[in-house]
Formats: sequence, C-alpha cells, structure tokens
Amino acid sequence: MISGPDIITYIGVPLAVLGVLPIIYNTIATLATLAKVRRALRHGRLAGITRGDVINHVIEVELPRYTIAPLHRYEHDDYWRLCSYPSQIPGGSWTLFNWRTNIIGLKTQRIDYSDQLRQPQAEIGFEELLSFLLDLGAVPDAIGFHLLRGSGLWVPKGTPLLVSPDGHEKALTIGSLDDSDGHLSLSVRWSSDWSMRDQSSLPPYWVLIKGHTPTPKKHESDVTEDAKDHVDEETKTLIASDEKIISPSSSDEKESKTSKYIPKSTLSAPAIRCQVGLHGLMSAVSDDIDAHMFDGLDTQHLQVDETGTNTTGIWFASAITAFGTSSQTILWNYKIPSDILSFAKKDTIPCGVLVLLDMVEESATPEWATQYNDAEEDRAAQLRGLRESSRALMAEASMTPTERSRAVRDRQMKQHEDWVESLNAKRRRDAQRAETRTMEALQSPRWGNKLVADHALKWLRRTHPELVDEDWDLAICVENLLHRMITDVSFALTIGKMLDSWHAFYVNGGIRKAEYTSLQEDKLNFVYAALILAIIEGSVSAAHGSLAADLQECVRIWKVVRLG
Repeated sequence: MISGPDIITYIGVPLAVLGVLPIIYNTIATLATLAKVRRALRHGRLAGITRGDVINHVIEVELPRYTIAPLHRYEHDDYWRLCSYPSQIPGGSWTLFNWRTNIIGLKTQRIDYSDQLRQPQAEIGFEELLSFLLDLGAVPDAIGFHLLRGSGLWVPKGTPLLVSPDGHEKALTIGSLDDSDGHLSLSVRWSSDWSMRDQSSLPPYWVLIKGHTPTPKKHESDVTEDAKDHVDEETKTLIASDEKIISPSSSDEKESKTSKYIPKSTLSAPAIRCQVGLHGLMSAVSDDIDAHMFDGLDTQHLQVDETGTNTTGIWFASAITAFGTSSQTILWNYKIPSDILSFAKKDTIPCGVLVLLDMVEESATPEWATQYNDAEEDRAAQLRGLRESSRALMAEASMTPTERSRAVRDRQMKQHEDWVESLNAKRRRDAQRAETRTMEALQSPRWGNKLVADHALKWLRRTHPELVDEDWDLAICVENLLHRMITDVSFALTIGKMLDSWHAFYVNGGIRKAEYTSLQEDKLNFVYAALILAIIEGSVSAAHGSLAADLQECVRIWKVVRLG
C-alpha cells in the first residue's frame, strides 16, 4: 500500500523540479542574452547601461542618443578614414565614420533577445551629411532626390540618395521610420575598397577658378625678324660658339639661377579656390598652397555685407555661383537674387545697337533701319550740273572776249560755291541720317543676353586676339574674368559699374542715347559684362528641373535628419 511519504517522494518532488525549470531556463537565457548584448556594446565601444530580470526574462538597455557633425577637414586625418570599431547593431550605421559627437538624451529599450537590440539613430544636419559624403567622393542619385522632393516620408525604404564613387553600390539610402520621430530617416554604407578623395580635392561650396593665358600671337614684324634671323643663323651660331668658348657656363648659370623667379608670359596664373557662402564670397586662396596654413587673398572688394551695398560683390557671387553650379558642383550656399535672375533672362540689348557697335553685321539682323537711294540722287544732280554747264558754255561762245572772261570767272565761282554747298548739304544730311539711324537702332528688336554674348565673343576674338584664343568658349572666358576680378580690384569695380548701368537702363525701360554713347566708349567692358550675364542666364535654364534644384529643395525642407 502506497503511503503519503511515497506520494510526496515520487510525485511531489518531480513536480516541484518541473516548476523550477522555467525559472532556471529564464535565468540562463537572460544571462546569455545579457552577455551577447554587453559583448555587442563592448565591440562598438558604446557606453550603455544594461539590466536583466532573470525571473521574467526581460533585459533593459539604456543607450545614449547623439547629435553628430563631421570633423574638421584639414585638422583631423580621421576625417578621411573609416572608424576602426564600427557598431554592428542595427541603427548604428553612422558609426562607420569618425564624428564629433554630443549626447542629447538616453533611450531605454526592453528586449527579450539580443537581435532585438537597436542603436538609437544619430541626429545630423542634412546639408552637413551631404557635404561630408560628397566630399568623400559619393555621387548623387538623381532619381532618389527627385522622389524625395516629391514624396517626402512616403519614399520607399532603401531608395538611394547617394551611390558609391563608381556608381555601382548604394552609399546613402532611405531608412526605417521606427526610430525617426517624424524626421527623415537615413542609412549610410561605405566600403574601404571604394576610392576616396583626399585633402587636396576641392570641398563642397568651393569653386576652383583657373587663370587662362592666351597663346602669344606673332605679328608681321615678328615674322620679318624671324626671316632675318634665319638668314643670319650661321653667323649667329658661330658668334654664339665663340662666346661659349670664352665663357662656357656663365649664361647657363645665370639663367638657371634667375629664370625660376621670372614669370613666363606663356604660363597660366595660379588657380584660385573660392569659398562661396550664404552672402557671397567668403574667402579665396591660391590653389598651389594649403588653404588652412596660409592667409587667403584680399577679397574685401568682392565681399557682400548684409545691407547689400557692394553691388560688385553681388555680381561676382552671382557669376561664380552660375559658373560653379553649371560646371563643377551641385551643392551651393549662395542664392542668386531674383532681380538678377529676371534681368539675365530678359531681352535687353537692341540688335541695331550691336550693329552700330560693329559687333554684328546688319544683314544678320531683322530689318530695322531706313534704306536710302543716294546713287539716284547723285546721278540726277550730276546730270543737272552738266546741263547747266553746257548752257553756260553755249552762252559764252556768243560773247565778246571781255564778257567771255568775266562769264568764265562767274561760272567757275558759282561751280565752286555749288560744290561747297553740296558738301555742306551732304554733311548735314549724313549727320541727320546718323541721328535717325541711332534712334532707329535704339528702337530695334531686342536680343537675349546669350545671343548678345555669342556675337560679343566673336568680336572679342576678331579685334583683341591677344586676350582670347579661338578655341575658348563662354565658360573659359568667364572663368578668366572671375580670376581677374579677384586679383585686380579696379577691373572688378569697372565690371560691376558696367553691370549696374546695364541693369539700370533695363529697369528704366530700355537703353537710351546716353547709355549707348557710354557703351560706344567702353566696348570691351561691355563685352565682359555680356559674357557674365550669359553665364548667369545659362545657369537658370540648366538648374530648372535638374538634380541640383531637387537636392537644394530637399536640403531646404529637411534641416535635420536621423542617421542610423
């Protein structure tokens, strides 16, 4: 017969052991999960607080949330290196790079398993992030930014915004919204196998301006001298040989010691790096020195204050922004003023004025001037003079010698007076016609700035071949002008004054005779101003609906993003 102790021994004890097993399992599982979490935190060098409830198998993890910013480009070598201990926890993709960090709060997570752990996303300025990745060598994805601009937070997860330097892999993508709190969520990826730019490369918001030197042209006198030198070549060779025997190394040593200090006219001027900020040009440094080690060039004449009184600086900032955004970069700070954009897009110069300035053939313009038939009038006047002379000769034939001599003197005097009067009449007529032609030119159809610049550049090549080469296009010419405006204060002020006067007669309804006279006296600077306006007009049409416009609009909408 089974007794009570036997029941307790054989049934109660096993049941008690089975009741304790879940607690034991939870304890072991909790400790194992806690060890994995701490190992993951230790691998990523994350300062987190972990707590485990062994009874309920619940783990609490407190991780800091950071706001991050890129390191200084020139002061820290880690700017160009990947982090040696990136976090493997989801949400910590931002730890691939080295950042300046600041803790802005703590986030507590309650997890059951280690794979549920999430690292809090870091906050960063969207513009700072794009500038940093573009500086490293990432390439924007036009479709991604177009979708982000149109759809906002509804853009599918994984949509690329930036791709690798070779364009084959994703670098910056749309991330999950789980931890974004209404911010735009992004995820970053980078591989050490990707080619990365270095400190010598041009950073965002900087534009490289090169100074081009035209090829020296040979004049007729130079050709004559070359022919003469060719005739005397043998004699000069013998003389040079004798001099070399007398002093074999003096000339070579003198050239080698001094030639490096003498600027060659055929060498281009050093390129200049220009930093363009929200209000215009901020600094400019020579490209052949380190930007962080030496003081920049003097650009006080091109810097714009908040009042906007320095119009030359505004014109320069607009021109360099147009040049940079159309040829080198898609990310910029300065926004060209709306009145300058409107001015650049308008037709402002009458085609007749360009004809009078000898920049355009009249046959290439619409008919605008009155046509005169002077040949018919001159032929009629000549026939009238011949008839009068014939009648006078017939009358003189029937006169006495004394009367004939008096009549001849009177006839010759009258012919001279008529000739003088005809010259005066022709001069008055030509002056009147010139005045009429000028007024008709001012009222002729207006041409756009791009067309004006094309003809102005042709005139510059034709009349000033020492200033431009035949193969220079609009961009090279404007780049040369910008370079000269930085280094030559008086030239910059002259160009700014010309653009101000051009803008003034546009605002006042059109060009008048006084403005035409000033253009006639300063054709070269007018051509320079036309080239600058053409590059601004080109940037307006190029940026409309482009990647640059989409990117700038996204930066304007999303000031701060979550990166994880």
